[in-house]
Amino acid sequence: MRAIQLDLLSTILVAFVVLFAGRALIARSALLARFSIPAPVVGGVVVAILLAVLDIAGGIRIGFDMALRDNLLLMFFTTVGLSADARMLAKGGPKLLVFLAIAMAFVIVQNVVGIAAALAMDLHPVVGLLGGSVTLTGGHGTGAAYGGRFGDTMNIAGSMELTMACATAGLVLGSVLGGPLAEYLVRRHRLAPATVETAAVEAHDSDTPVDAITPNSVLNTLFAILACLAGGKMLAGLVQGTGIILPDFLFCLLLGVAIRNIATLIPGVRLSGATVDLLGAVALSLFLVMALMGMRLVDLVSLAGPLLVILALQVIVMALYAAFVTFRLMGRDYDAAVLAAGHVGFALSSTAAALAIMKAVTERRGPSPLAFVVVPMVGAFFIDIANALVIQGFLALPFFGFPS
Repeated sequence: MRAIQLDLLSTILVAFVVLFAGRALIARSALLARFSIPAPVVGGVVVAILLAVLDIAGGIRIGFDMALRDNLLLMFFTTVGLSADARMLAKGGPKLLVFLAIAMAFVIVQNVVGIAAALAMDLHPVVGLLGGSVTLTGGHGTGAAYGGRFGDTMNIAGSMELTMACATAGLVLGSVLGGPLAEYLVRRHRLAPATVETAAVEAHDSDTPVDAITPNSVLNTLFAILACLAGGKMLAGLVQGTGIILPDFLFCLLLGVAIRNIATLIPGVRLSGATVDLLGAVALSLFLVMALMGMRLVDLVSLAGPLLVILALQVIVMALYAAFVTFRLMGRDYDAAVLAAGHVGFALSSTAAALAIMKAVTERRGPSPLAFVVVPMVGAFFIDIANALVIQGFLALPFFGFPS
């Protein structure tokens, strides 16, 4: 086995090449474009497959320096917070509350499916929980935290490896499923963006001054982002011992919301929305590319057998829930279709993947301002709090035997 380790600079360069390759593949494939699969996902998955073949057939293992990856995710969620004007959030109104209730209910459904499948296959119920909201809704961060706890307190062998493999599989499945689901709903119900809402948005934009991206706006925004990253990591460290597991990005997002809304109250202080969106898009694209191209698909062999059954069931239930519950309760319109795709994204993968899916759908089909207000707040904020509480509730059930 020959190992090749790339340094940080080389890793970043490869990430750009992979992103450009994903764009090129979509431009040349009507199928990929039709299903609105994001370019970072296409490029990242293709490279992960090629690296796995190289590892198995050629005995060559290429490693990347992923030191920047997690910070890119934090940067992205900080930009979500910096875009969250309280007046804009108020526009979500009842829709935001309904979508939150739908998403919270699915967290419970996800765990019931995982635990029921595990018990049916004579596995420990914790395995079903790990194949549920711990790794799918929670992602790698929550999965790693609980995987460590389960390994230490319940002596479950390989719990950390299991959580990482499940979260990785979820990242791929959610990224691939969301776009086709949205396209199916749009075509099946012949949906289109609301012309009145679009006109209103355009009219609002025409009344606001041009938000030019300048060197000063980039520097000011980068300073705000880095301040949120530093403060978010500090806050995460302070609450680490409370027993409630929350990811670092939640604190970065909250600080971003606070800075954005405080800035609107101070005369002469203003963050450039266009610059925030630009840096957020860059961070999101590079994060997804690095996360996917850094996957070790060979390690997913550990999911063989019963765990693959659990994940297959989760994908089927998610698709049905999004199509028949999320879409219908959110109004059966174009916004509801985009929201359903976003729900698939953060319930199986991550909020970053959800927004990438929605961006790919709206670039092809038309704008959905409501979806880009509701999904980040629910997927990146409220659902993580709800997920932590739901997990704690399931662990309190007697058949888990989890020490309090």
